[in-house]
Amino acid sequence: MDMSKDLVAASATPLVLAILAEGDSYGYAIIKRVTELSGGHLKWTDGMLYPVLHRLERHGHVAATWSASENGRRRKYYRITSEGRAQLAGHRQQWQAVDVTLRGIWTKACPV
Repeated sequence: MDMSKDLVAASATPLVLAILAEGDSYGYAIIKRVTELSGGHLKWTDGMLYPVLHRLERHGHVAATWSASENGRRRKYYRITSEGRAQLAGHRQQWQAVDVTLRGIWTKACPV
């Protein structure tokens, strides 16, 4: 199934924040986690993820630090901030409202 670019873009910020709420992570691991969580339906690229991370960092929703990985290479690790947790809570409420609304209309108007 091809996902709409608009839907992918709209879900990017809450997905990144939710993944970072699980624990600190780096870019490639975030991309892998999105693929895993979506059952392979969302396939992000570096070019899609890093602008989101940089925007979240500029807004103070995530913080980044450089650290050595297991193999000694330096990686930039991202963590959610308290401002990011507040932002995630707001996104969660909004997406839950959309979910309830769509389930309501699809159940009545479009039974499967």
